[in-house]
Amino acid sequence: MQEPNSKDNYEAQTLILNDSNGNELFCYLEQLVKVEGEEYALLTPVDTPVCLFKINEKDEPELIDKIDKNEQILKNAEAVLQEHDLNLIRSAVTLTVSGELEEPIYDELEEEDIDDDSESYELLVNFNLMDQEYGLYIPLDPFFIVGKLKEKGALLIEDDEFDKIQPLIESELEKSSS
Repeated sequence: MQEPNSKDNYEAQTLILNDSNGNELFCYLEQLVKVEGEEYALLTPVDTPVCLFKINEKDEPELIDKIDKNEQILKNAEAVLQEHDLNLIRSAVTLTVSGELEEPIYDELEEEDIDDDSESYELLVNFNLMDQEYGLYIPLDPFFIVGKLKEKGALLIEDDEFDKIQPLIESELEKSSS
């Protein structure tokens, strides 16, 4: 693990999260939660998480949650982001964008309520691929990832294990906040 970072007045330890496919994501360690004798880490990405949406004929974005890291759509997204001095990172758990999200980009952001579990997103960039429009959106809700600490980082809690542990972690967090 690395030394705590200082960004304004925010200090958090950073670590590398690995998924079962060997993908990595650089994260802040936000909180440790003990459940059934095991310690789980709540993590947030250091870079800005983004979600890829397909914009259909009704102009209602549709989340694309499974995509191969080498698909042309990501190459197009990468090219559009590079025009704004941003980089698309194909990492564990989510796509992220690194670089300074400066004023010109924020001026272009459009807040949208996308009917995806009532989450809100802001459009970062949109682009076309073979007559189909796509967009990269920044989630406005906090983006927490659950991992289990290991020697030099954390291992992503996935699938059935995540489904089992998520309500227990939420319950522990509610207890500690009341």
